[in-house]
Amino acid sequence: MFTLTISDKPVAITNANEEEARELLMSDEFKEDLKILESEGAPLWDGFAGLNVRPATDEEKAEFEEADFDEDEDDDEEEGPYIMFLVDVTDPDEDDAG
Repeated sequence: MFTLTISDKPVAITNANEEEARELLMSDEFKEDLKILESEGAPLWDGFAGLNVRPATDEEKAEFEEADFDEDEDDDEEEGPYIMFLVDVTDPDEDDAG
């Protein structure tokens, strides 16, 4: 498992292998999401702070393994790797829809 850090703060974890984790977490699409999604009223990423992918700590792995990803929904379909945020995240676009 690998963790994305922003300015050395753990933000997201994935169960992908290292190559997949770097591809997913450092992709332009995911970076754009990081600029939109908010934590504590501010964007997760300002577009300038340092992003890093590193091996997950035991504590981060335990938090990931405790999460419920609705694995029972469709066992026939193989899923790609999961990404879980390690901070509380809100999507301001969804707030506007209500």
